[in-house]
Amino acid sequence: MEALGIACSEKQIHQFLTFYEMLIEKNKVMNLTAITEFQDVIEKHFLDSLSLTENRDLNQKLKVLDLGTGAGFPGIPLKIAFPELEIVLMDSLNKRILFLKEVLEELGLSDITAVHGRAEEMAVKSDYREKFDLCVSRAVANLASLSEYCIPFVKVGGNFVSYKSGEVEEEVYQAKKAINVLGGKIVKVQKFTLPGTKVSRSLVQIEKQRKTPKGYPRKSGTPAKNPIC
Repeated sequence: MEALGIACSEKQIHQFLTFYEMLIEKNKVMNLTAITEFQDVIEKHFLDSLSLTENRDLNQKLKVLDLGTGAGFPGIPLKIAFPELEIVLMDSLNKRILFLKEVLEELGLSDITAVHGRAEEMAVKSDYREKFDLCVSRAVANLASLSEYCIPFVKVGGNFVSYKSGEVEEEVYQAKKAINVLGGKIVKVQKFTLPGTKVSRSLVQIEKQRKTPKGYPRKSGTPAKNPIC
């Protein structure tokens, strides 16, 4: 974490360890992650989540949406390390959301909520549409589809940052039309290796330059089955 420029207090370290313990315990009865070894979770979940510092200064008040948060990544590590962030964790599986609510309560985190819902349904609601400074996602989905899910939540002038692994050039190229239609523009693709590992990662930064047209995201399942191209 020091290599990422992040200083943690004893309280924050304790929160990370408690989160790890709760994740592993719940994983025995519910499929949350295939990554369970302590060092692997530290590197491939915690450090990976925090690598967003490669893209932007997080020591400020930002309203952040973590879409498709799954077991709470990257949202919970970001909240632990940067308490000023206001975060919404959103996932389509309610069992995961119930687990995340337990985690938030146990860790004593405030200004962070866990919400059950599908992006296609939540992005049309006035409480969520174009209300976030930043949307982040580690979801394993094609960038064109993921952009249709995420960009509608971002306010004009805000950003969507997609966590990707390895080579992303072709995927980025294929997603350009969709991103433009949705009101965004790719402004940066950062490639790096996670500190102390051989894990190569990429962060794709998309700036929201104008409002997303009505009708996006399309009805449930359509963005994944038929990406804009």
